[in-house]
Amino acid sequence: MTNVFTDPRPLYTRATEQAAALIKTVRPEDLTRPTPCTEYDVRMLLSHIVGATRRIAVIGEGGDGLAVHPFADGVADDGWSAAYDEVRVRVLEAWESDERMTAPVRVPWGEVPGHAALSGYVMEIVTHTWDLAEALGHPLQLDLELAEFALATARRVLPDSRPRGEETPFGTRQEAPEEAGAYDQLAAWLGRKPLSRA
Repeated sequence: MTNVFTDPRPLYTRATEQAAALIKTVRPEDLTRPTPCTEYDVRMLLSHIVGATRRIAVIGEGGDGLAVHPFADGVADDGWSAAYDEVRVRVLEAWESDERMTAPVRVPWGEVPGHAALSGYVMEIVTHTWDLAEALGHPLQLDLELAEFALATARRVLPDSRPRGEETPFGTRQEAPEEAGAYDQLAAWLGRKPLSRA
């Protein structure tokens, strides 16, 4: 194989395991909490996490992921953990084949090789895991290597030269404090601010 790239599948697997562990900590009373993704409360964020994961599963299966609504409807308040576990297993199976890494696929930001698509979804799930952790008061320690990979991906696919709008659903880049860790840098790069704690 002449294309050299970092295989995102092990990182995606770890990212989904991390997200699943965090989702298991969500209690019904947490669902209306605000998140750094300002248009979502925790319930809507979980709906998007499940829906976007279903979308990348369909893409990995060779289907039209863009036809998949990026939100999950009809999930009971106590059903988010099971819903995410089900769809993340589907994604991991859909992307098992090495051929998937080089085959072109359509994602919301264009047609790219499979490895680039899955890398983008590593960035997405890692970022939304931070959003959820921030909303919940950081009940679990997050994997630093995942944030570093997601940050490198974010800087590559969303450089300052690329305008952000409807096609790139991320806010204007924020300045991260000098001492900020990889998760806070990632959040800032994608336009997020930590929640203020009263």
